[in-house]
Amino acid sequence: MIQFDIDQYQAWAPGLASTDDWANWARDPFDLESSDAQPDVSFLPAMQRRRLSRLARMVFAVATPLAADRPPMPLVYASRHGETTRTFAILNELASEEPLSPTQFSLSVHNAIIGLWSIQQKDTSEMTALAAEGDGLEHAVLEAALLLGEGAPEVLVVVAEDQPPAAYAPWINDVDFPYAVALRLKPGKTWQLNLRAAEPSLSPAPHPHAIQLVRALLNDQPTLQNQWESRQWTWQQTP
Repeated sequence: MIQFDIDQYQAWAPGLASTDDWANWARDPFDLESSDAQPDVSFLPAMQRRRLSRLARMVFAVATPLAADRPPMPLVYASRHGETTRTFAILNELASEEPLSPTQFSLSVHNAIIGLWSIQQKDTSEMTALAAEGDGLEHAVLEAALLLGEGAPEVLVVVAEDQPPAAYAPWINDVDFPYAVALRLKPGKTWQLNLRAAEPSLSPAPHPHAIQLVRALLNDQPTLQNQWESRQWTWQQTP
């Protein structure tokens, strides 16, 4: 069991950008669908915006409000598929025997986004990029809790997934829509997260774990269970 406080959170998905958008969806959820929509990152310099993929823009869109006017803090970023779209473009260039862009390659690696974040924020705090499975949210929170236990006053957690190219559809079926969720965690005992073994689930969860947590927070739901394969995670809010 680990304990922590969720000091603040932010989320983005197509059509859901503001707190009111998410609150309305949490009360009456509807299916979130694929979209070419992108979050507003006009607060970034134009030169930097041009370098960012949609995945990176989503991360910056949800993380920046939680880091604004705060001292430097560690970041834990989790994504199962990462910059698949950018990598697929590079593979197409290779197949066509076209010259590769060093910039595109450097931005395709899994930890590129946290590097861009560190540069933009001028923050040299410890940062971690996790190649997670469907319970990447819980593994990211576990990593953050370890950082809090080592003395970090607060830790930023970001979970984000972009839709992979259509060519990956036979193998990637767990990203129906692009999304990003950021949490600012602090030491405390308001929330507990427990892990236990469970029978593999035959039916997938209706939404990604991070989106289910957002709905639980907005609805003041005191408990939440997320399962991935044989791992069952229980979120418990203490009175």
